[in-house]
Amino acid sequence: MSNNEYINNTFPMLASIDSPADLKRLPVDSLPTLCKELRGFLIHELSTNPGHFASSMGAVEINVALHYVFNTPYDRLVWDVGHQAYVHKILTGRRDRFDTNRKMGGLSGFPNPSESEYDTFIAGHASNSISAALGMSMASELAHEHDRKVVAIIGDASISGGLAFEGLNNAAMHNNNLLIVLNDNDMSIDTPVGSLGEYMTDITTSKRYNTMRYKAYQFCRRHHIVTEHGRGLALRFNNAIKSLLTGQQNIFEGLNIRYFGPFDGHDVVKLVKIFNDLKDMTGPKIVHLRTIKGKGYGPAEKDPTTWHSPGKFNEATGERVKADTTGQPTKYQYVFGHTLVELAKQNPKIVGITAAMPTGTSMSMLQNAFPERTFDVGISEGHAVTFSGGLAKEGMHPFCAIYSSFLQRGYDEIIHDVAIQRLPVTFCIDRAGLVGEDGVTHHGNFDLAYLRCIPNMIVSAPMNEHYLRHLMYTSQLPGMGPFAIRYPRGKGALVQWQCDMQQLPVGKGRKLTQGADVAILSIGHIGNNVARAVELLRQEGIAAAHYDMIFLKPIDQAILAEVASKFKCVVTVEDGTVVGGLGSAVAEYMACNGAAVKLLRMGIDDHFVNQGTVAQLQHLCGIDVESIVNRVENLVKGESK
Repeated sequence: MSNNEYINNTFPMLASIDSPADLKRLPVDSLPTLCKELRGFLIHELSTNPGHFASSMGAVEINVALHYVFNTPYDRLVWDVGHQAYVHKILTGRRDRFDTNRKMGGLSGFPNPSESEYDTFIAGHASNSISAALGMSMASELAHEHDRKVVAIIGDASISGGLAFEGLNNAAMHNNNLLIVLNDNDMSIDTPVGSLGEYMTDITTSKRYNTMRYKAYQFCRRHHIVTEHGRGLALRFNNAIKSLLTGQQNIFEGLNIRYFGPFDGHDVVKLVKIFNDLKDMTGPKIVHLRTIKGKGYGPAEKDPTTWHSPGKFNEATGERVKADTTGQPTKYQYVFGHTLVELAKQNPKIVGITAAMPTGTSMSMLQNAFPERTFDVGISEGHAVTFSGGLAKEGMHPFCAIYSSFLQRGYDEIIHDVAIQRLPVTFCIDRAGLVGEDGVTHHGNFDLAYLRCIPNMIVSAPMNEHYLRHLMYTSQLPGMGPFAIRYPRGKGALVQWQCDMQQLPVGKGRKLTQGADVAILSIGHIGNNVARAVELLRQEGIAAAHYDMIFLKPIDQAILAEVASKFKCVVTVEDGTVVGGLGSAVAEYMACNGAAVKLLRMGIDDHFVNQGTVAQLQHLCGIDVESIVNRVENLVKGESK
C-alpha cells in the first residue's frame, strides 16, 4: 500500500482537506474526530521523518480552530518559533508533501512566506510574533483594511523573551485588532524558568473570574450596553476593581490588554466559539489556553523534553530508534559538558549560563554537578550575555553557552556589556556552521564574521575535541577577556576525546602538512574535510600545505607571512559566510602587505541556505571533500599553465 493510500484509508476526514476552505465545510462537532486523525497522521509521519514532535501534538486543536474561524490567508496567523505549526502546514495544502518536511528541496520545518501564502512571517527564533503581528495589524489599519484579523500564536516560554514584552508594551498604545493566543503548556524545550513561568501557572486561579467576565462581556455587547468607544477607560476601571477584589493584578491587563482565560486548549469546539466571539473585538486582547505538550501520545506526555525532537521512533511502541555509535566520535556538546564540569571542579569561579538550552548545549551536566553555579535564564539571549557580564565584573568566570544563530540576538550586549569592558566571559557557541535539517533560521553561518570586527574579542574554533578542551582551558586563565569558541552540531572527529588540557598560545595556529604547490588555511571542524582533501590531492600529484588557524582573532600573522612569501596559490576554507570571515581576514592581510597570491575563498556564499543534511549542504556550498579537491586542483592547474 502506498503512503497516499494509507493516508486515505486511515485518515479519511483529513484526506478530504486540501485547504482551510475544505475545513470550514465540516460541521463543528466533527472537529474532535479531525484532531484525532491529525495526531495519528503526525505520529505516522514523524516516526520515520523526524521533526519537532511534542510541540506539534500539543497544538492540534489550536491550529484547527484558528483555520476554522479565521479567513486565512487574508486574515494573518503569525506563529512564534513554528514548532507548533506543523498542523498549520498540513491544513494549508501541504499534507501530501509533508513527508518532505525538513528535507532538501522539501518543506521547511518552520513557517516561511516563500513556501506558502499562509505562512505570513518567518518563525525560527522565539518571541517575535507579537511585534510582527502588531506591525501587520497597524499596516491593515493604515490601508483601511479594517476587516482583516491578525493573530499572534505564542508559547508560554517564548512570551518571557524580551522582544515579546516590548511588543506587549507597545500593543495597547495603538488602535489595532490584534489577538494574541498564548499556548501555555508549562514547557519550552526544557522546563521553563523564571517568575513569569510560575505566574503562568498561578494565573489559573482566576479562572472563575475570567469566565464570568467573558460571559458578562458577551451579554453587554449583544445588548449594546458596551461599545468599543472609550474601552481604555472601562478597561482601566475594570482592572482596578479586579485588583481590589483579588489582591493581585493580571500582568496583561496591567498593560491594558484584555485577558480571557485560561481555557482548555484541547477543547476544539469551545475554542471555535471563543475565537468567533472575540474575532471582531477591536483593541489588543489575549486568550490564555492551557495545553499538554505531546498530547495524545503517552511517551511524549510523560517526557516532553526528550520528545521535543525525538528522532525516529516506533509509532506503535514509542521506542526511539537509536543509531549504533560504536566506534564513532562523540558529539561536541557532550565533550563541552564533561570538560566544563572538569574545569569547574578545578576553578570555583566558573559558572555556567544558558538560554533555555541546558540539555541541547549539555550545560545540564554542570547543572547536575553544581546546580548553584548554573543559570538557565530562559529564552533571553541578550539577558544571558549581560548577566554573564555582571558575573564576570564581580570576579566570576562565566561560560555562556548559546547556539550560534541565537547568539545573534545578544549582539549589542556582547559589544556594550562585555567587550568594551574586556570582561572575562567565555562564549561557547554551539551549532556553528551548517546545522542541517533545521534550515535557514538555524544555521550558524555568521558568528565568525560578526565577532571578528569586535575589539577585545578572541575568536577561535577547534578542529577536534582535543582542541575544544584546550581552548576551554585556555579561556578561563587570567587575563584572557572575552573569548569565543565555536563548534558544530553533532559528532566530532576523535573517538578518544579525553586528553590532558593544555594552554594554547592565543593567536597561534599550527601547520598540519607540508606542501609546495598550494597553501590551504582552514579554521574549525571543517579542517577535517580539508585534511581528507589534502590526502586525495597528493594522490593527484598536488602537494598542499595545510594550516589549522585555530584563532580567527587575533589571527596568526606569522603563518600568513609564511604563506605570502612561499605560495602563489592560497585557499581558505571555513564553515561560515565568506563575507567577513577567515577568507576576508586573509585577503585583507594579503592586500595590505602587497602579497602577489591567487586567493580562493571557500565557504558559504552571500546567500541564505535552506534545509538538508549537513553532507548535502556542504556539497551545495562547495565545502565538502570532493568540492575542495576539485576547486583546489583547478586553481593549481590554472596557475601552472
